[in-house]
Amino acid sequence: MHFGQVCDFDDIERVDWPVAKASLRKSLYAQDDPIPVNVGDLEELIASKPSGPIPTKLNWAKLTEGEFKRLIFSLTAGEPGYETPEWLTQTRAADKGRDLSVTRVAKDGLSGHLRARVIIQCKHWLERSISPTDVALLKEQMALWEPPRVDVLIIATSGRFTTDAVVAIEKQGQSDRALRIEMWPESHLEMLLAARPALIAEFELR
Repeated sequence: MHFGQVCDFDDIERVDWPVAKASLRKSLYAQDDPIPVNVGDLEELIASKPSGPIPTKLNWAKLTEGEFKRLIFSLTAGEPGYETPEWLTQTRAADKGRDLSVTRVAKDGLSGHLRARVIIQCKHWLERSISPTDVALLKEQMALWEPPRVDVLIIATSGRFTTDAVVAIEKQGQSDRALRIEMWPESHLEMLLAARPALIAEFELR
């Protein structure tokens, strides 16, 4: 690094310090820095008149199930308005899954801070979509985490939701039951991560 040449940095990153690769990649990008994307011509993006963060297809297959869960944990842990993120281990769950718990804080000008208990179920499914049966099972598992009451269930997946699952979740939102369900499919996660290039670099998703 003394000579400050690109090839020196490249040698360190590829050969000398492989264990430090993740942190080196992360340090390359600040929160608002652009990151490389596979676009043939920038004119194509300009013609589409985009606004806000531009999501691009991420390499979800690069992640293991555990890495996907750590990505979601890192996403919430570094976000303003989310407090006390923690892992939850549920040995009685049918899939032996590990959920995430976080407190979502919203500031109201009249009532002060409003807090909601959020449970995040991470499903790193590349070959199948979330079905109504999966949604029903996850709803049942929420009872295992009470008390205190679970206000919001987030289903985060690297895949998608079936049409029937979307309908079931929308009906849940229209009912008078307290639990609210939010869907975070791959398209939603890609939009969130487009504004957080450091996480894309850290988990080598592109």
